[in-house]
Amino acid sequence: MSMLMPAQTLSATLELVINKALALNIHGNSQLDKLAGLTLTVNLSELAFPLSFTVTGGQIMVTGIEERADCEINTGIKTLLRLKKEQAVTQLIKEDLLDIQGDLKVAQGFAAVADNLEIDWQSELARYIGDIATHKLVQTGQALKKKFAFAARQIQSDAGEYLVHEQKLAVTNSQLSYFNEQVSTLAAQTQALATRLQRMDEQLKTSPATDTNK
Repeated sequence: MSMLMPAQTLSATLELVINKALALNIHGNSQLDKLAGLTLTVNLSELAFPLSFTVTGGQIMVTGIEERADCEINTGIKTLLRLKKEQAVTQLIKEDLLDIQGDLKVAQGFAAVADNLEIDWQSELARYIGDIATHKLVQTGQALKKKFAFAARQIQSDAGEYLVHEQKLAVTNSQLSYFNEQVSTLAAQTQALATRLQRMDEQLKTSPATDTNK
């Protein structure tokens, strides 16, 4: 009984949240029609019970018990989040992080429903707190977003300056150019010296030998 209650609580909460989000979807939920009567079961390594998602009556019913599944996925939460990239599926299977049994098109159909989900949060907020308050809240959120973005760029810039001037782990463009010039000058001087030595050697070979008996 102790295991049954968390399963019921989690599945009921997920069902409420999912169907509320579907009801607010500005694009509609036509993809659900293709999934009518189909069940996707997800076995997460972090949970001691499965989560089964069944499309019925234009909504998604969630249960925490083993259902007759048209498609079954065995994985973990971290791996599940990586499934948004289609190219990752094959790699995850090879790494034994993902196991899919049944009709893969069912899992793809549920993924399409999630990808198509878009909610106009500004309009929804306005219904509860009014247009003016919502407008101010959105402006505040945008300002905070800009400040966080600026802070991230500043931290990155400061980190670069620290590496260059404090730890000497990086070089500036001017330092790199100066180094290249020094290398080029040294190479030219070395080449000139080699040429002089070659000429002296040739002169010694062509000059008449000195008679030591005189």
